[in-house]
Amino acid sequence: MKTTLRDLAEKLNCRLLGDGNIAVTTVSSLQSTGAECLVFVDDPKHLDAALASSAAAVIAGEFAAKASASKPLLIAAQPRLSFARAAKLLGAATAQGRGIHPSAIVAASTIGGNVDIAAGAIVSKQVTIGEGTTIGAACVIGDGVEIGAQCRIDANVTIYSGTVLGNRVVVQAGAVLGSEGFGYVRDEQSGHYEQFPQVGRLVIEDDVEIGANSTVDRGALDETRIRRGTKIDNLVHVGHNVQIGEDVVIAAQTGLSGSAVVEDNVIIGGQVGIADHVRIEEGAILGAQSGIPTKKVIRGKGVVFWGTPARPIREYLKELAFLARSAKEKG
Repeated sequence: MKTTLRDLAEKLNCRLLGDGNIAVTTVSSLQSTGAECLVFVDDPKHLDAALASSAAAVIAGEFAAKASASKPLLIAAQPRLSFARAAKLLGAATAQGRGIHPSAIVAASTIGGNVDIAAGAIVSKQVTIGEGTTIGAACVIGDGVEIGAQCRIDANVTIYSGTVLGNRVVVQAGAVLGSEGFGYVRDEQSGHYEQFPQVGRLVIEDDVEIGANSTVDRGALDETRIRRGTKIDNLVHVGHNVQIGEDVVIAAQTGLSGSAVVEDNVIIGGQVGIADHVRIEEGAILGAQSGIPTKKVIRGKGVVFWGTPARPIREYLKELAFLARSAKEKG
């Protein structure tokens, strides 16, 4: 399916310069573009290359408005953001409904319209799946799971009972949602460990994205919750009872221990270790490989924290400089 530039400009709230009847089918980079592709530039120095390319049209900033253009332009306040939204719109326009594959096993559940369930998927009883959602091959959806509208659940995802997903949630391949948390009680007499009850639930709100092979545990007695708009990379672990705020970004190989709290708009780099009962307050930034000890509070909107234990990066760099001077003097 093709989308005209006029329709696209209207949906993206962009200003169209040029022929709005031209249609595009996909987005691409400048290096691999083609006749029905849409590209973007957010730096004036790349505009000439974009206009000289074989792309059908270009999304660009206000700097391109007065350019002598040989092809249509979509003028956007944030070209990169508009390009990302265009990709979603074009992807939705070309999606083909497959329905329920004959090899899928679907128990008595509530399935919305235009839902795709791929080969080998298992949907248990009393599951609710909203309109336009896709369930990938070999997924396992437990009893009573609730999945909202326009979600994308990729292949081999396991969703345990008691898990609730909002609308437009993306879960990439191999992720496990709602598994039992790592909570044990030690018998002081025998030295043996017994599992503490893991009977809570997991709630994932609208527009959350969870990367491949990530794991999110359900609450022990209450709930684990990931709030609206949070983006989680591949290979991230979220422990039981963790509370993650809105629009949080978490990079790969990060681990959050039980009962950690991450407030809104926090940025967490790769391989960060967050211990139990930690609180990361709104807007803080944790650099890669930082370590946050138990019950620590990280406070500072827009402040970058680094090191183990994590502290403001200026403080950390001063310590490194001091150690370097000391080593030089001793040498």
